[in-house]
Amino acid sequence: MKTGKVDALLGIVFGDEGKGKIVDFFTPKYDVVARFAGGPNAGHTIIFDGKKFVLRSIPSGIFDEGKVNIIGNGCVIAPDLFMAEARELEAAGYDLTNRLHISKRAHLILPTHRVLDRAYEAAKGKGKVGTTGKGIGPTYSDKAARIGLRVGDILEGFEEKYQALKARHEQILRDLHYTDYDISDDERNWMAGVEYMRRFQLSDTELEINQLLREGKNVLAEGAQGSLLDIDHGTYPFVSSSSTTCGGVCTGLGVAPGTIGEVFGIFKAYSTRVGSGPFPVELFDETGDTIRRIGNEYGAVTGRNRRCGWIDLVALKYAIMINGVTQLVMMKGDVLDDFATIKVCTAYRKNGETTTTMPYDTAGWEAVYEELPGWQTDLTAIRDEKDFPPAFKAYISYLEEQLATPIRIVSVGPDREATIIR
Repeated sequence: MKTGKVDALLGIVFGDEGKGKIVDFFTPKYDVVARFAGGPNAGHTIIFDGKKFVLRSIPSGIFDEGKVNIIGNGCVIAPDLFMAEARELEAAGYDLTNRLHISKRAHLILPTHRVLDRAYEAAKGKGKVGTTGKGIGPTYSDKAARIGLRVGDILEGFEEKYQALKARHEQILRDLHYTDYDISDDERNWMAGVEYMRRFQLSDTELEINQLLREGKNVLAEGAQGSLLDIDHGTYPFVSSSSTTCGGVCTGLGVAPGTIGEVFGIFKAYSTRVGSGPFPVELFDETGDTIRRIGNEYGAVTGRNRRCGWIDLVALKYAIMINGVTQLVMMKGDVLDDFATIKVCTAYRKNGETTTTMPYDTAGWEAVYEELPGWQTDLTAIRDEKDFPPAFKAYISYLEEQLATPIRIVSVGPDREATIIR
C-alpha cells in the first residue's frame, strides 16, 4: 500500500532564512503543513496577495483553504499571542477554524513563563543568551521537568492546574529576588486567549497525521529557527530550547523516521545571526552594514539587528550532515548583487590550528576565506536560470561542489515569482 511522506523544510544555520516564503511556495504540492517545534519567538514573513504577514505559531500553509495546518506536539503556544496572530489573519479574510488543528500535547506558555525568562536572563549578567523574552525556554524547562501545562489541559480542570503552576513560578521569582513585575493585564488577555483557543480543533494530531499518511497524503513539516540553534547540536548554550533539526520532525509530530522523504535545507547566500553567541564570519565593517541594509536584516518578531557575515561552509556542511539534507534552497542571492568580490568561509582558525569541521565550541575561532568574483548584476528581475550572469552561476556551482548537495531552488527577491527551480 502506498503511503504518504513527510518532507522537512529546515533552516540550516541560525534561522531567518526565509522559510515562510518557501513553505508558501511549496504548499500547493502538499495536503498538510505542520509546525513541529518552537513558538512565538520565531517569525516567518510571507507576502501574500500583496499583503505582508508575520506568522509566529501558525503554519505558513494557512492561506490555502484546501490544506490542513497543524501545530504539533513539539511546539509551545502562548494563547494571547496566538489569538492576536489568528485574529489578524481572520481580519484579512482567512477562516482558520476548519483548516488549523492544534495538538493537545503542545505546551502552553504562561504569563509567568515570560517573567521567568526575563529573570533568568537578568541573573546571567554578562553570560546572557540573547533570548527573545517570550517565555520559550522556561516553558520547555517545565516540559522536561514534567510540570508543564498542555493544550489538552484547558479542556478539563484547567483553573486548578494553572494556579498551581503559577504559584510555583512565583515562588521561584521570589527566590531570585525578582519581584518587580505585574502580570494582571497580561493574565486577563492570556485567559481570553485560552477561551479563544477552545473554538479550534484541539486533537491528538499525531494520530491525525499518521492516518493522513496511511491515506497517501503528503505532509510538509515546517521548521522554525535554524539547525545551529538546536538544543543538542547548536552552539550551546546560545541556542533555542527545542529540536530544530530533522530529528525534531519525528518527535515534534509523532511520525516515524521511515516516513521522512525529502529534507530541504534553506540557507542564505550569506550568513546572519540574531542574539548572542559565537559567529566566526561576523563582519563589523561597512560590508556587514551594507548586507544588513540591503537584506533588511532585522528580526521579524524582535526587530533586532541581525549580525551579518559571508557564507559559512563549515556550518553548512555540519548542518547538511546532521539533517540528512537532500536538496538545498538558496535565498537572497540578490542581496550580494553589487559586490565586486564575494568571500566564502571554508575553514576556521584558532591558535595556529585550522579545521574544516564544526568544533565543539566555535568561540574564538576566526574564518578562513576564499574569494570569488561577484556578478554585479541585478538579479531581481530574472525568472529563468538561463539568464543568471556567469559569475552567479559559478557561485552556485562552487557551493554545490563544496557542499556535495544540489541547490534546487534559488530565490532572487521577496515575491513568489522570484523563486527559480533548477
